[in-house]
Amino acid sequence: MEMRRLVWFMALAFSVALLVQYIELPYGYVLSSLLSFGKSQVTSAGSFLTRGSSSNHTGNLANQIGFSSVNSMKTNDARESLNLTKFSGEKNENGKDYVKCETNKHCNDSFDVGNDPEFGYPRKDFLGIKPGLTDERVARNKSMTPEKANSGYTSTNNSSLDNLQMRNATPASVQKDYKISQIKSPLVASPPHDLQAQVLSPDYIGTNQTARIQSPRPSSTSMGKDAESMLLNSEKSGLKQSDLSSFNNTSIIKTRVQKRRFKGPPAKVVPITAMNDMLRQSRVSYRSMKPRWPAEVDKELLNAKAPIESAQIVEKNSNIDVNVYRNFSAFIRSYELMEQTLKIYIYTEGERPIFHQPELNGIYASEGWFMKQLEQNKHFVTKNAHKAHLFYLPFSSRVLQEVLYVPNSHSRRNLVQYLSSYLQTITATYPFWNRTDGADHFLVACHDWAPAETSRIMKNCIRSLCNANVGGGFKFGKDISLPEIYVRDALNPLKDLGGKPPSQRRILAFFAGHMHGYLRPILLKYWENKDPDMKIFGKLQNTKLKGQMTYIQYMKSSKYCISAKDYEPYTPRVMEAIYCECVPVIISDNYIPPFFETLNWESFAVFVLEKDIPNLKNILMSIPKQEYLKMQQRVRQVQKHFLWNHTPVKYDVFHMILHSIWYTRVFQMRPG
Repeated sequence: MEMRRLVWFMALAFSVALLVQYIELPYGYVLSSLLSFGKSQVTSAGSFLTRGSSSNHTGNLANQIGFSSVNSMKTNDARESLNLTKFSGEKNENGKDYVKCETNKHCNDSFDVGNDPEFGYPRKDFLGIKPGLTDERVARNKSMTPEKANSGYTSTNNSSLDNLQMRNATPASVQKDYKISQIKSPLVASPPHDLQAQVLSPDYIGTNQTARIQSPRPSSTSMGKDAESMLLNSEKSGLKQSDLSSFNNTSIIKTRVQKRRFKGPPAKVVPITAMNDMLRQSRVSYRSMKPRWPAEVDKELLNAKAPIESAQIVEKNSNIDVNVYRNFSAFIRSYELMEQTLKIYIYTEGERPIFHQPELNGIYASEGWFMKQLEQNKHFVTKNAHKAHLFYLPFSSRVLQEVLYVPNSHSRRNLVQYLSSYLQTITATYPFWNRTDGADHFLVACHDWAPAETSRIMKNCIRSLCNANVGGGFKFGKDISLPEIYVRDALNPLKDLGGKPPSQRRILAFFAGHMHGYLRPILLKYWENKDPDMKIFGKLQNTKLKGQMTYIQYMKSSKYCISAKDYEPYTPRVMEAIYCECVPVIISDNYIPPFFETLNWESFAVFVLEKDIPNLKNILMSIPKQEYLKMQQRVRQVQKHFLWNHTPVKYDVFHMILHSIWYTRVFQMRPG
């Protein structure tokens, strides 16, 4: 009898544990992860290898990869099924050999997915390949001559990718109604001498370290009425951090098809002054991996570092307000050396549309414009990878989400696995990643999810991210902040540039937008229709009534333009303000503004802590008129650094992104 009771008790406890995990885990089902019943819809990751082999062969290869059962594989089975390069004697239909690779001899071990059942991250010894791999290339679709294409892999149709898109493409009507879900992502500990690690340590921040997946720009109705009511009906006269913190643990709103969470304020606020200290400290504390074997390009980077460091500080210039820059002379010298020295190799591997197919419209357009202009560039791009200082991973984080994300799955697993397979193909084909563990590779990504998707598999890369958040895995000394520029018309990206002179700007401050996130309702609670000088609205209607100002007209007529955070810390309003020559007011705790290592943002923008929203007008009114005029003039000066031109020009946003990546890599180098 006692034994029977014990068995029943154990069965009951196990059932309760499964139920709790089912409710709490944001992705999938516990039973499916334990017993391999969950099936991923990604079946064509093997297409990296041939960039379009025949549809039949690609389908077979996808079946060999077996993403549908990665969670249940034993280690050895995972190695076999995910080894994209183990085709030692196999030929394609044209008789050409695939990359020959003997496992554990010249190639890296494949991903040990069983070590991370959620994302399928690579093992610690991932990318353990050795130099001397076959240096074959994958021909880009319709962009290479037949002679070049036949020198490596053969190019064929893209039917497998078309099928993938048909299976995974998300209807627009569904995308508008995406909801917010969450994952738990512990921060990775850094050495104690790292100032950023000290500021972000659990003791310093607190215990709430929950990160959440955000939906790709949900509609304004995606914020639940209960949370909105809590925000708008607050009766407190002032706004405290404790008031905001109550939204960190908002209860889950359950519906038939999905779960939704609201992202609250950061557990610890890092002001802009502390970010400045972190940046300075990173120049001393950050260490990228020492290359496993020497190369001439390392010497060239080290030779560039000394003249940049020794550049004499210029305090005045007759044509430029040097206060806009952290060190004007160092920037000019670094930029000159970049133009003289920098060479970039672009991997040709990767299937369209995720790779090599830029999107040039919308709020994520920066990654697309950069991809387009770099791939067309002949000055910085080299076809000889051995002469490259940097290696570009040419994928679109936005298209990755559009093509592969399964609606209502609340899981990025297949997106990460797709990128993981791409990296494995590169490391099995080239020796360059393994030389530095990816430290000389970089990506440019503007989607909300990019930091989380790349946080482990590309953790050593230089990441240029729109979603630059101190508490979101951004690493000073390695990552850079990418400007989010809303391109409404790819044929005319500089549309609406400029604004009224300061004397004709009658409005003190302006904001309009959807009620996304927790902060904007607070802004409207305190300032909507409260003061004639503060034009604070929700979403402006698109009607063209006589005498009614448009969004752009408000920006061009205001002294200060408010950029209140969206679901994530970054929004395109910072760049819109600069385009309209309006002084940006950034209300987004822990947001790192673009080109932070170069520009002195405090000289031309106002940073207001979220808790100070009730005092917003007093803060703006306390700025002397002469100081405002200086700031507005500086906005006009830095505007050139954020412009997408059809043909890149000196110091524009294309070159500034390149410079930030170059500068970051130069200062990662250490002699010896």
